[in-house]
Amino acid sequence: MTTIGVEEEYLLLDPVTGLPVPLADKVRAAAGLGRLVGDQEVQCELLQAQVEVATPVCGILEEVGGHLLRLRHAVGAAAEQYGCRIAACATPPLRHGHPVAVTDQARYRAMLTQAPQLVAEQLVNGMHVHVAVPSREAGVQVLNRIRAWLPTLTAMSANSPLWDGHDTGFASWRTVISSRWPVSGMPPYFHDAADYDRRVHQLLESGLISDTGQLYWQARLSARYPTVEVRCPDVQLCADDAVMLTGIARALVDTALAEATAGAPTPDCAPELLQASMWHAARHGLSDTVLDPSGRPRRAGDVLYQLLRHVAPALDASGDSRQVTALVHRLLQSGTGADRQRAGLAEGGVHAVIDLIIARSTMP
Repeated sequence: MTTIGVEEEYLLLDPVTGLPVPLADKVRAAAGLGRLVGDQEVQCELLQAQVEVATPVCGILEEVGGHLLRLRHAVGAAAEQYGCRIAACATPPLRHGHPVAVTDQARYRAMLTQAPQLVAEQLVNGMHVHVAVPSREAGVQVLNRIRAWLPTLTAMSANSPLWDGHDTGFASWRTVISSRWPVSGMPPYFHDAADYDRRVHQLLESGLISDTGQLYWQARLSARYPTVEVRCPDVQLCADDAVMLTGIARALVDTALAEATAGAPTPDCAPELLQASMWHAARHGLSDTVLDPSGRPRRAGDVLYQLLRHVAPALDASGDSRQVTALVHRLLQSGTGADRQRAGLAEGGVHAVIDLIIARSTMP
């Protein structure tokens, strides 16, 4: 069975004001001292109001869900020790009038020098799914074959409609914020692993990026692990939604590997259409049409069922079919995180949204 791992990023919010608070170092230290969290499971992020967690390598989705809940509860308990709460939302509903401090590491200080305004507005939280691949060559084949489905994953995961106390009109404002870095957005087509490495080397040599961590493509080869890293989802309000996206990401990778082994042709995806599809997904989430892999606008439910049909053999092989299908049906009925945040905004204003996010962040 193909192994998987998940990284999630959370905000630290003051539960009264709803504002981000720069307490990440203290929260990380407190979480790391607990018996329930390993040394490498809670990590720093760019800004001091953010914390990142990483699951161990997992074989089944139940492991992923268990670890995510364990980590959310451990970090949440550590946050409460310092009077704040974790918030599994991809943008803060409210922000300070001044920037949050940057984490004191060399690469983060360099990013602040390179792009101060982008860093000041980088209070965005994603979810990254690592799926094991047998080789870098196979990983490049996977990247080429899953690109057309990344907008659909973005639409399904949309959980960042608010910014500075108002509705941006986008379901995933994080996707827009993140697209402003030099190397970002949809991954390009690569001929093979050598082509991938050559082009990454050129980017490093140009000085526009200082390390491979600044390859902010929506999917990429991991520099640390033998995995494809699917990076397009917003962090999810609830752990179950993260489990659903993890199962789909693994199934997409397994399907791509099977297609490559069978010699199926790589989909011919026009880069401008992929970029526009991603923008459309960020704009609307599942509340409007979704562009299918051929670029046709269709009802969101139709595209999600098309996705499930595409990955059905892989879901069956991993034993994930029933769980993932049920969670997708729930998503279509209950809406995305963006839909739920907007409902909270309509019912009780921005502080009702903050209460919703804080409550949901440690729920299954």
